[in-house]
Parts: sequence; C-alpha cells; structure tokens
Amino acid sequence: MKLKLTIITLLMGAGAAASAQTVTLDYYFNHEVHKNKAGQQERFHYLWDEKQNSGFSIFGATFTTAGAKLDSLDQAPTAENLKNTAIYIIVDPDTKKESPNPNYIQPKDVEEISKWVKKGGVLLMMANDSANVELPHFNTLAAKFGMHFNDDLQNHVIDDAHFEDGAVKTTGNPVFETANKIFMKDVCSIDLTGAAKSVLKNSNGATIIASAKYGKGTVVAVGDPWLYNEYVNGRLPAGFENDKAANDLVHWLLQLAIGK
Repeated sequence: MKLKLTIITLLMGAGAAASAQTVTLDYYFNHEVHKNKAGQQERFHYLWDEKQNSGFSIFGATFTTAGAKLDSLDQAPTAENLKNTAIYIIVDPDTKKESPNPNYIQPKDVEEISKWVKKGGVLLMMANDSANVELPHFNTLAAKFGMHFNDDLQNHVIDDAHFEDGAVKTTGNPVFETANKIFMKDVCSIDLTGAAKSVLKNSNGATIIASAKYGKGTVVAVGDPWLYNEYVNGRLPAGFENDKAANDLVHWLLQLAIGK
C-alpha cells in the first residue's frame, strides 16, 4: 500500500509540473541598461533574476512558489511567441531617458497582444508615474481594453518619514484576501471606459488597479511597478503588507489564467 501511494504521489507531482503555468516578463519594451562597477553596460530594472532593490526576484519567487514557471521575452510579442504563456507582464516601458533606442509599443504589437489575450491570455500592465514611464504608446495598448493611464501623481511620498502618504487600505478587497494595507508610492491613476472596472482605489477615490475581460482573457492594469524588491523585502514599516499582497495578486492572476 505504501508503494502504491508513493507511485500515485509521484505521478501527481509529475502532472502538476507538466501543467505549470508560464509567466513571461517583457524584456523588450523595458530594456534599461546602466554601467556596472567594471564600467560595462548591463541590463537592470525589473528583471526576474535581479536581487537588488530594483529587481523582481521576490515577485518571481512568489509565482514559482505558487507552482508557475518563469520566462522572459526580449523580442516584440506576437500571438505565436506568446502561445505557451499564461500570464504576460509588461512593466514600465522605456523612455529615451532610460534607453537610447527605446522599443515603443506599435500598432502591430497592440494587434498581436490583444489577439493573444482574446484567446485566453492574462496581461498584466504595470505603469509608473509619468516622469518615469513612456505612457503615450503604452496607452495605445491600454485603450484596446478600455483603460487609460493618466499623466498624474497619486500617493506622492517625499521620503521614508512619510510612508503613510503611500498607504492604501485593502481590507475586504476580493483580490487582496489576506493583505489589509499596502504601500504604493507615486502612482498614476487609471481612467476606465466600456467593460473595464476598478479593482482598487486609493484614499482620493482614484483607480490605481483596474481589470477588463477581453474575449476569453483578462487584462489587469496597475499604476505602478510596486512589487519590486524594495517594497516586498521587509523594509517597509510594520503594518504594511506588500508581501501578502504580492501573494494575493499572484494567486488571483493564476486563477484567471487557469486553462491557458
């Protein structure tokens, strides 16, 4: 009996691994470089394997802990090269300040991404305050789903003595089932039309997270890349629960992507 149970357990584990959902992070529209200590150019900012404050290593680990597989895409997205992806994340597209030759989102990109979403993909769009993100082209993609990132500055935080200025209550929010209070600093608000709906508003009543169904898929828009390492590594004062919120968001996104 013990041997039989062991075999069943192994088979179940193999099945789970085979069906793990793939989460692909864009490395094309966000392709920032800087010089390292050796004076060499290197990629940085919102990378899966980047363990510095500016990286997404903890966010990525939250996905893998939940059973997902991580991938990245350093080419223009197409329905074909996204076909095995369940969740596609575009974070903070580059401005000319951040990249000498930024890859702006083009009409063809909007067509290909929306085609993929329509078939069941989950797209996560994470913007930033307008001084640090290329919004005009990003908004051509957001508009396809009834959303628009505004050129404004919500939850402005001057310094570490004013963390409460970035506080957002999430108690009772159906997405954030375990987090009660999160930190989102210097975000842009999101205007909604059509089927798009608000997921989370700040204390001013501005939408800072939104979602929209599109065909068989879903698009989620956030006014900031707020889950980078600096704000999920325990640095925040007691009471802020970005780590729990990251876990809540990841499980919600994976649930949306079931079957992809």
